[in-house]
Amino acid sequence: MKPVASMTAIVGRTLLRALRTTRGATAIEYGLILALIVIAMVVGLTALANSTTGMWGRVDAKVSTAR
Repeated sequence: MKPVASMTAIVGRTLLRALRTTRGATAIEYGLILALIVIAMVVGLTALANSTTGMWGRVDAKVSTAR
């Protein structure tokens, strides 16, 4: 039981130290910026996919009626 308690204490001290430093805050900020970039890319690519699907649907319809 003692090794678990000492490991918990070490993890707790390390976590508190990380929360007090600015490096942890900077890493979180970079993570949030990256998350926003990924969300913007997903939204943009979804719009592009919908546009492309619509375009190919119109091409298919015109080719089908041209036969």
